[in-house]
Amino acid sequence: MSQVGRLNTLHVLREVEFGVYLDGEELGDILLPKREVPKGTKVDDTVEVFIYFDSKDIIIASTKKPKAQVGEFASLRVIDTNKMGAFLDWGLPKDLLVPFREQSHTLKKNERYVVYIYHDRVSNRIVASSKLDKFLRKETPDYKLGQEVNLFIVSRTDLGYKAIIEDEFWGLLFKDQVFRTLEQGQMVKGFIKNIRPDGKIDLALQKGAGNYVDAASQKILDALKAKKGFLPLTDKTTPETIYKAFGLSKKVFKRSIGGLYKKRLIKIEPKGIKLL
Repeated sequence: MSQVGRLNTLHVLREVEFGVYLDGEELGDILLPKREVPKGTKVDDTVEVFIYFDSKDIIIASTKKPKAQVGEFASLRVIDTNKMGAFLDWGLPKDLLVPFREQSHTLKKNERYVVYIYHDRVSNRIVASSKLDKFLRKETPDYKLGQEVNLFIVSRTDLGYKAIIEDEFWGLLFKDQVFRTLEQGQMVKGFIKNIRPDGKIDLALQKGAGNYVDAASQKILDALKAKKGFLPLTDKTTPETIYKAFGLSKKVFKRSIGGLYKKRLIKIEPKGIKLL
């Protein structure tokens, strides 16, 4: 079954002067313009194409791959706005429209936003929406604690990073457990840390609570070795300095050096920490 807004592998039905027609099954014959026909393509060959609507709202095929497809979340840049809405660059000649009714707030030119791409059956167009809640599940998830999941980073908040889990649910990575910079639109592996009674999900980038300290402790040990066994950092050092040095929050830093001290791997001195 051929799908609008998705990559499809279609058979070549016939050649014409301006391209080739592909068998779009229930969508009918679909033109692949001559400029995009792969060299050597002939009748009965198969071609992977993206099916969408051109500027005249006619179904057309393209061998160009968009930055995202229907049914996916993506971080895309606004390249223009007008009375219809905002237009996003998604890698195709025809830009992707976010109608005003689908904007959670006014989208501004040259800014990037996370949107969901879908086929609007009413207007019969491929459009996007920044009202993400509409496209995420509301029921309590059935994930298992410690389960590995795919995460799509949406935004940074005071608490940490909001992420979409497996294109289905909202989740949160708390900032004191993230040891590297994450960007909007980035795909990362994560783990289910906790599912609260209200269905909200806490996430982690490492499996098991103990791993947070282990990963942070190793960073501190590596830094000590690189600095000849001494770092002028204490529990009075500013959070900004600690984050710059290790990518750790001050809370995790203090917990880590406490653990290293108990294992007799470091000595805590008035002016810093020393490797034993």
